[in-house]
Amino acid sequence: MDTSQQDATARAQELQRGWYGEPLGDLFRRLIGDLGLNQSRLAGVLGLSAPMLSQLMSGQRAKIGNPAVAQRVQALQELAAHVAEGVTTHAQAAARMEEIRHSEGSSLLNTTHSTSSGERLPPARRVVREIQSLLRSVASAEEITEAAATLAPDHPQLAEFLRVYGAGRTDDAVAHFEAHQD
Repeated sequence: MDTSQQDATARAQELQRGWYGEPLGDLFRRLIGDLGLNQSRLAGVLGLSAPMLSQLMSGQRAKIGNPAVAQRVQALQELAAHVAEGVTTHAQAAARMEEIRHSEGSSLLNTTHSTSSGERLPPARRVVREIQSLLRSVASAEEITEAAATLAPDHPQLAEFLRVYGAGRTDDAVAHFEAHQD
């Protein structure tokens, strides 16, 4: 690999770090290990071609262009965490991966809990992660921060939303979400 290719790969991985929290190669390798997959199976669950997955992992491509695929990545991350915590067995994980593979990407509407009044709402962390995934699929954290700064003088609440959900930590966004419910 020549220097210009190395520079392009490093730049793509840095963009991935901003958009997804880490380079996709690291994230995908962890999912493969945690869920007992191979690259081909991971590509199938995500709805990507094997070459596209390889390009994302190697930094030849920076961004997941399809928001539904980005949401599937997030769903697999949550599934891997449940397997690691012992909440979900490997057999249950295999069944859940099939559901994820067939999902249209909007898991926001089908993962709910009941409030004390019986109203069914998505859990706060799930909603926040969906919002973050969507925002980060269309712009980098730097771009979102820039947009927030532009909006701040005339639309401070919208600017805060962009900063918190688009460029902030998930825990801070969950706290913001919970403070602004109802």
